[in-house]
Amino acid sequence: MAGRTPGVYEIPQEMREFADKSVEQARKAFDGFVGAAQRTVSAMDGSAGSVQSSAQDVGRKAIAFAETNVAASFAYAQRLVQARDMAEVMEIQTRFLQEQMKAMEEQARELGGALAPKSAARQD
Repeated sequence: MAGRTPGVYEIPQEMREFADKSVEQARKAFDGFVGAAQRTVSAMDGSAGSVQSSAQDVGRKAIAFAETNVAASFAYAQRLVQARDMAEVMEIQTRFLQEQMKAMEEQARELGGALAPKSAARQD
């Protein structure tokens, strides 16, 4: 234990490797899920009227946002499993939360913009 700072917990390499493999397996499972969701939305294209088309556009945006958010979460998990100590974990956590809050604001604004013109057009 020579050379270690008292009170600093280091994450064992074996634990980081195991977590890294688990994150990769989860990423593959999610990729399969997103592929299935995209195929479902595409299958609905053939019978799309204007209302269905609007709903499909919003659905595509929602899937794209989910894909982006999950990819960011996987990247976050990858960074976490590589962290060497709790200080680095806290730094990674703080940065991730800030980035996600910003992304959620942008996504909400974009979805609101996609829905607003359609509802305004119906009121006319």
